[in-house]
Amino acid sequence: MDRDDLRAVRGEFDSVMRRDARPDTSDARVERVGQVVRQIAPGPGGNMVLWSDLDEHTADAVIAEQVAFFTELAGRGEVPSAEFEWKLYDHDRPADLGDRLRAAGFVAEPAETLLVARAAELATLSVEPPEGITLRVVTDEEGVDLMMEAHRRAFGSDRPRIKDLMLNLLRDEPDTIEAVVAMAGDVPVSAARMEMRPGSDFAGLWGGGTVREWRGRGIYRLLVAHRARVAADRGIRYLQVDASQDSRPILERLGFQVLGATVPWGWQG
Repeated sequence: MDRDDLRAVRGEFDSVMRRDARPDTSDARVERVGQVVRQIAPGPGGNMVLWSDLDEHTADAVIAEQVAFFTELAGRGEVPSAEFEWKLYDHDRPADLGDRLRAAGFVAEPAETLLVARAAELATLSVEPPEGITLRVVTDEEGVDLMMEAHRRAFGSDRPRIKDLMLNLLRDEPDTIEAVVAMAGDVPVSAARMEMRPGSDFAGLWGGGTVREWRGRGIYRLLVAHRARVAADRGIRYLQVDASQDSRPILERLGFQVLGATVPWGWQG
């Protein structure tokens, strides 16, 4: 894609995945209030500001309004805590929005690169599983537990929010999720998921962490290719990834291109 194509895709991404976002799960809700779109979820880690349309005159007041809103929800017991995430992209305005979030008490997580690729192009990748590796598609709680074990061994921490999300989607909206675990015999060594929203041209790729001793053997590439084929079969046009510094080079070699950068800013309450 050339620069004009990427600019058009970024505009479509902002429209479909942010301004007109759908809830992550059936028990969450997305609402547009004034100059922000936010998600409210009863489980841990699901509250976030997805999009904003601010300037230097309105930003500080709107930031304070969102803090007050989630604090009030927590006080009424509608959400577990006042914690929420402000998903900031480098083309959001005002240009110093990150500095304003920091001044308001938010804490930045590591920056990620927003990458995109055409699903149909990646679906043509010919990737054979490394010797000793088989893929297991996650369809039940046992599969979710294997996925969580792979994440724990790869990332060094538990991810209860992801487990809750997976169980919720498999129960209520199984057509919106494709998750897979790479197995070395009966041991999970890598796992990843793809989230697909009905009617959307975008599917998000998440996870992909591989246990250290199995890295560098093509497992991450294998998981990307598997999900690309599923997306292409469903008529989804684009795959989107918030890539870490480790995964970005692999994805760019596969054909992903940079749309920008994103930083999750967390309010801890």
